[in-house]
Amino acid sequence: MNIARIPLGTWVDKLVDWITITFAGLFSFLTRLIEGILNILVDALSIGPPLILIVFLTLLVVYTSRWKLGLFTLIALLLIDNLGYWEASVQTLALVLSSALLTIAIGIPIGIWAAQSASARKIIIPTLDFMQTMPAFVYLIPAILFFGIGVVPGIFASIIFAVAPTIRLTNLGIQEVPKDLIEASDAFGSTSNQKLFKVQLPLAAPTIFAGINQSIMLALSMVVIASLVGAPGLGAEVYRAVSQIKVGQGFEAGLSIVIIAIILDRITQTLRNPAYKQVLNKKIAFSFFGTLFLLACIFAAFQGQDTSEQDPNSVGSLTNHEIIGIDPGAGIMKSTKKAIEDYKLDDWTLVEGSSAAMTAELKKAYSNKEPIIVTGWTPHWMFQSFDLKYLKDPKNSFGENEDIHTITRKGLEQDAKGAFTTLDQFFWESSDMEEVMADTATGMDPEEAAEKWIAAHRDKVTKWTDGAQKGNGESISLVYVAWESEIASTHVIGKVLEQQGYHVTLKQVEIGPMFAGIANGSADAMVAAWLPTTSAEYYEEYKEDIVDLGPNLKGTKLGLVVPTYMDIDSIEELNK
Repeated sequence: MNIARIPLGTWVDKLVDWITITFAGLFSFLTRLIEGILNILVDALSIGPPLILIVFLTLLVVYTSRWKLGLFTLIALLLIDNLGYWEASVQTLALVLSSALLTIAIGIPIGIWAAQSASARKIIIPTLDFMQTMPAFVYLIPAILFFGIGVVPGIFASIIFAVAPTIRLTNLGIQEVPKDLIEASDAFGSTSNQKLFKVQLPLAAPTIFAGINQSIMLALSMVVIASLVGAPGLGAEVYRAVSQIKVGQGFEAGLSIVIIAIILDRITQTLRNPAYKQVLNKKIAFSFFGTLFLLACIFAAFQGQDTSEQDPNSVGSLTNHEIIGIDPGAGIMKSTKKAIEDYKLDDWTLVEGSSAAMTAELKKAYSNKEPIIVTGWTPHWMFQSFDLKYLKDPKNSFGENEDIHTITRKGLEQDAKGAFTTLDQFFWESSDMEEVMADTATGMDPEEAAEKWIAAHRDKVTKWTDGAQKGNGESISLVYVAWESEIASTHVIGKVLEQQGYHVTLKQVEIGPMFAGIANGSADAMVAAWLPTTSAEYYEEYKEDIVDLGPNLKGTKLGLVVPTYMDIDSIEELNK
């Protein structure tokens, strides 16, 4: 059908841009508010040694769910502390509690509204269906533009993903209140508020608490996804383990999440009917636990106030002492941590996330002429789209310039000699790669951008395929990490191999699985090995099981990058 493509994605992009600009002040306020709540919760949960919070949670679980689960809680939390995940667990717990508080504050009123208004219900229920069906990853995209990188977009996405059960079950619980009780309350002259708070909500409480329980569990399931945009905690530990192929670390972090899930699930299920309510009145017990937690929050709020004298115009103050990074397993992140140590940047934080999240944050800051420091590398399309500069690195923390190597599995030369020859002869310049990256950055499909480049540079492609035997439909599997540079190079060489008669499959993975796939033979080749620094750890681990064909691009560069409008030239100046 020759029907013009509806530019739905373009319309959504324009809508999001308009919302971002129009409500920038509101988003800044919400960011400060949510970060403030989260920081208070983290500080409150971190008061004193870990044993204090362990005992507090153990006593709460014992009171609500009997001593056997309390013993499990004690042993499990001591295990988390022993494994070294206590700080990450506290951050995850604070993130879930923050999401839960906001979910309850939003979900219950909307649920009440839906129960009392048929017109509202006709709008709310389909909206909830849409929210629950849409993949959770999608919510992270506008969240980054609205709130920037960090924990706030993670909480925002968690709320959208987790609020539906609270709304649905609040609506259901109120609607299931027996009609004769409603009629009786009306007969006694109850006002709408009296009927709601003295009849409907108390009777609907079991159903509402079930919705809150489900929302908390869904919020906890979002912690790994939230780590993609810089949210700290156990999710970041799992993400780091996945990217680095560390099975043990991933199991430990995952087990910690399971333990927290079990504890939160049992507490929220038994809050209304504690196991030992006959021994100690639940009003007294929960007043005691609530008062302790409230006092801890108040203490944390006052302790968290920054009374130090800082120059408000310093780079550190203007950027909140944050360096915006990418994937936790990337070599540039390790180099940046080394730079933080080398230059004694003790007050600075390296924010983990993803390449996409970093560039989104850069784009947002650059549009508003705001100061920002990011981890950068060349080639990258952002140097064509923005006026940027590298900070000088006199201590050479980021090392010398790197090359990007082509790596294949053992046996590929015998199985597909022509493809092997083409991969071996594949070589281009940074300007070539940036040309493809610039097209994809403006919205062009990577495959289309690759075809465009190949058509314009037939002379280079001819050199790659010179003497290479044509394929006869043999399958070639190429793997790549989702960096703009590797998306460009992999799609170009993939398209060239297709034109040579091979059936090419492209698989996007994390950097660790990329090397592992080549080593175990589940993938044939990659053109994305940054050496000798970025991919060094993986190269050393798998070098005996792979074939290194040498550089396909020379002269890459790593470092800290800032917009040219910032009055700073060296990493050393970050200490001022």
